[in-house]
Amino acid sequence: MRSSLVALGATDLRVSRLAWGMWRFQGDDLVHARALVDAAFDAGINLFDTADIYGFNGRDGFGDAEILLGRLFAADAGLRPKMVLASKGGVMPGVPYDSSADYLVAACEASLRRLGTDHLDLFQVHRPDVLTHPAEVARALETLVVSGKARAVGVSNHTPAQTAALVAHLQIPLASIQPEFSPLVLEPLADGTLDLAMQHRISVLAWSPLAGGRLGAPGDDVRAQRVCAELDAQAQRCCVSRTAATYAWIMAHPAGIVPIVGSQQASRIREAADACKVSWTRADWYRVLVASRGVALP
Repeated sequence: MRSSLVALGATDLRVSRLAWGMWRFQGDDLVHARALVDAAFDAGINLFDTADIYGFNGRDGFGDAEILLGRLFAADAGLRPKMVLASKGGVMPGVPYDSSADYLVAACEASLRRLGTDHLDLFQVHRPDVLTHPAEVARALETLVVSGKARAVGVSNHTPAQTAALVAHLQIPLASIQPEFSPLVLEPLADGTLDLAMQHRISVLAWSPLAGGRLGAPGDDVRAQRVCAELDAQAQRCCVSRTAATYAWIMAHPAGIVPIVGSQQASRIREAADACKVSWTRADWYRVLVASRGVALP
């Protein structure tokens, strides 16, 4: 997978077909933290996804995931250049969302200080702030790119209409959109998110590709059991894990979706690379979709 790099949107950045997410990247054990980063590199991953809210437990810890990664950068100056580093801002505990131009620029600058780097490769607006006009959001994102603080910009958890409204005001390309998407969360297939991304050459970064763990342990969830049975059949055919088959199912969509691996176990991160061993036929891919929908396709 190391040679399987694709363009991030219309930028000159080249990213891996999988990303590693740092939602649960925390603590003070630098040896363990570095082992997780190295496991991602071992899996051929160069796109690392964090956010200023990652590490926040509802009371304290805002920025902790970025601080931990920044400590790794400080310990090894050669680490940061190996990454396409993405972070997000716009979520403020207690507010809860602020996409005003001043706040987004300040949030990016604060992330840079915590990370100890002079630029992000990708800065994304974490969640839509409906009290900010998209023209103001666009102005903030353009400011970050022109200043060199972000090489590219994107959005996360935005609807297709919200994304299109922002695109209409941007003088620079929108590089990414980050929706929740998995075989159990299918909305981006039907609500226009993936179509909009293909229309405007926007990369899709899928968070929670294992449906928050439901595809690992479906329990009494009959729908998840149906989907897992189809995923397991493909995994057995390709001699990979169900997890790898799931990532591959997501990657098979022509939007070129990049699943964000969320595991904090080195072995599971390395295992994600097996997704590139899986080739889905149309019939098998649609069987997973039908299992999830619970009704036959028209």
